[in-house]
Amino acid sequence: MTQDNRDNEGAGEAAKRRRDARSAAALRANLQKRKAQSRARKPEATPTDNDKNEGS
Repeated sequence: MTQDNRDNEGAGEAAKRRRDARSAAALRANLQKRKAQSRARKPEATPTDNDKNEGS
């Protein structure tokens, strides 16, 4: 293996780490957005006392 090939491998690893970091950041942002949406919907989705007793 020549020096040029080793340099390219290092660049590939660095690119993979950057790509993984961007992906992880995007996943965290998506999770936070979904949690916020869920919290916003929660008061609407709570069952009333009548709804709890109808299934029995």
